Amino acid sequence: MPNIKSLSAIGLCLLFAAASHPAVAADKDKKKKDKKKDEPAVIDTLIAPIPMNRQMFAGKVTQAIRGIDAKDGATDKVVFMEDAVKSKVLTQTFLVDAPLLLIKIENSTASHANKIRYERALADRLNGFRTYTGGDPDVIYYKRLMKNFEELMNAEVAGKALEFVKANPNIYTLENLDLLENNTEAKAFLYEKIGVEQPEMMIKRLNEFSRESYADPVIAAAARVAPSTIMSYAAPTSKYTNVIRRNKDQLVQTIVKIVDQSKKPFKVLPFLNQINDGSKTIAQIDQIAQNDDAYFKSLVELKTSGKAWSEVAIDEEIAYRALKYVRTVNELHEKADAVRFKSVEGFNPSEYYFMLLGGQTNEIYTSSYLGIFKRMMAKMGTTSSYELLEKVRMSHFRTFIRMAAGYNTLSTFLTSMTEDQKTTLMRSFVANLENGGRKELADAVDVADAFGSLNNPELITFLKDEVKSNYERVYKDKSIPADNREKGVIVYGLLGTIFNNASDAGQLQESVSEIPPINFVDYNSLVDKDGKVIQQVFFYGDEDGKISYGSFLTNFRSKNWKIDESNPDWITITSLVGKPTVIYANRPLEEPKDEEAQNKLYAYLDANEIYPTIVIHRGHSYHLDGSLKNLTPKVKIVMLGSCGGFHNLANVLDKAPDANIISTKQVGSYRINEPIIRELNAPILKGENVDWLAMWKNLGTEFSAKSVGDKDLFSDYIPPNRNLGAIFIKAYRKMELSQEG
Repeated sequence: MPNIKSLSAIGLCLLFAAASHPAVAADKDKKKKDKKKDEPAVIDTLIAPIPMNRQMFAGKVTQAIRGIDAKDGATDKVVFMEDAVKSKVLTQTFLVDAPLLLIKIENSTASHANKIRYERALADRLNGFRTYTGGDPDVIYYKRLMKNFEELMNAEVAGKALEFVKANPNIYTLENLDLLENNTEAKAFLYEKIGVEQPEMMIKRLNEFSRESYADPVIAAAARVAPSTIMSYAAPTSKYTNVIRRNKDQLVQTIVKIVDQSKKPFKVLPFLNQINDGSKTIAQIDQIAQNDDAYFKSLVELKTSGKAWSEVAIDEEIAYRALKYVRTVNELHEKADAVRFKSVEGFNPSEYYFMLLGGQTNEIYTSSYLGIFKRMMAKMGTTSSYELLEKVRMSHFRTFIRMAAGYNTLSTFLTSMTEDQKTTLMRSFVANLENGGRKELADAVDVADAFGSLNNPELITFLKDEVKSNYERVYKDKSIPADNREKGVIVYGLLGTIFNNASDAGQLQESVSEIPPINFVDYNSLVDKDGKVIQQVFFYGDEDGKISYGSFLTNFRSKNWKIDESNPDWITITSLVGKPTVIYANRPLEEPKDEEAQNKLYAYLDANEIYPTIVIHRGHSYHLDGSLKNLTPKVKIVMLGSCGGFHNLANVLDKAPDANIISTKQVGSYRINEPIIRELNAPILKGENVDWLAMWKNLGTEFSAKSVGDKDLFSDYIPPNRNLGAIFIKAYRKMELSQEG
């Protein structure tokens, strides 16, 4: 075992060595050897011609493969993707391995009927990718799905299907279960096993097995983590009502009772445990639910008691209720504090804590956050901040620390803790990030984002050391499952590299070679086939949207631009000097006509094969989905008037994996957005790269001469080269893909 002295010295080469490292690769090597015992020899030609009565089914496989080849517009035996590694993996999976898989089916000892079943299933998997239109595809998922297909088929041919299913109870086996059409024992095991372990996912697939007896344990398991889904299914109008109501599980029957007896069943649902054990009645909760403050306080009390049946469900309900308080405070941002914060007076520290978390989507204004935070700290009195975290059972504490760091209140929050408590908390902050599935990165992104906001040298050094220590732990500890070790090696190695180079974007770029340039966007990546840079701007029909729209137009009322306002749903702005640039922006019509205008613009752009490479969102966070729903991998710059946290960043990068994201810690202001848009267009009109370092330097100079308020607003904006959460997600995905390859 090598002695790891320093992440910064060794660099990311360790990440790529991870797959071959004994602590990570031993299990993989053993699995490969075991699999080879059952796998038939690879033969790339047919042993015998495909019989006439099976040619139609084999032909559908071939047709699907051809369709995948032509999916990118060229039949050239390449699945083209913007990312060369993704292109290589998909090409191998669908255009090389899939044709060989068809040959393996035909050469196998399976019966004629089974070969038809396998070929039907194979064509279905291939067509699933061929018709996929949801943005950037999950390459690893498709590769593993097709590998699982082959292994499951081989196992069934060898008479070992049940053995394989028991060893691989995962989503890939579930998706390929049509290979085992007549193996009821294997199907029952898989549905029940995954249903109990991942009930939230399986309950959504209830239609596949609702008639089977093993639906009952799945429903019972789902009642404990997704009771709202069970409640929906129990409604008299639901097609599943009889399936739910026949279930003998006591908790399921309590949910049915709430559906039948409560005036507001979904408000009662978080108290399922108390109703189930008889400590509260449905009528009592109905009464509490009539008062918003009393209901919110009761939810927080239930959460901190640890007696909620579903942590996920109560978290969602608390966040929804908390966001209402945040929005009320936001809307009164121009009023005196006595008026503005009246709705949040009289709460305890735990309740304030969850209010702040409720605004973590970055709907919360900086001043709203600070006002609620101040009230939380004042109400704590002599209670330490660590005791508060214990009181709330450390709920989403990484997100809270990320917010506190972002709003420069972390030092204040830590002040009341002892040194041992601080150490324990910050050690926990970066510990166990290897846990969870490969896509569960929210905690790691919180860590990366928080680090980008820190200015305490001692804390920065401490976190660097903790990341290094955790890297060594996951690297060496053979008791950690192999998949989690691989995830941990990437997560901690990447965090270490980011932390050690966060102040030098150029050095960070050299260290994280898997991601596109951080400091700039190549002008050539922004132009379309006609040499134009296409931008799309989204506006919404509320009062803020109309103000933003009017302010936006002031940037273009000059001899350098032409504004075409002839269309009732959108405007088109075209450059008259410099390189050709076209900006499309929907009008901020009254809701829901604003969305209709956006959809009409989408249809126009699609029909004319016009693909934006720059997308600008001008609206509140709750409008964000509308602006991002049609992002494509061609988009290279995304400007979000409000964004933050893992889910928003991941939503962007799921669809536009190479996007450079400009975001802000609070709701965007037109006073900041307009100068940024002007600075963004300046190099584009010259045909030059968009240089984030130069751009932010210019903006810093401009805002240094403005009011203190504008300076503060601008300081909340994060350029792409400093958006450590987005950089982390990009790099993690590329590195994960590299290890698959």
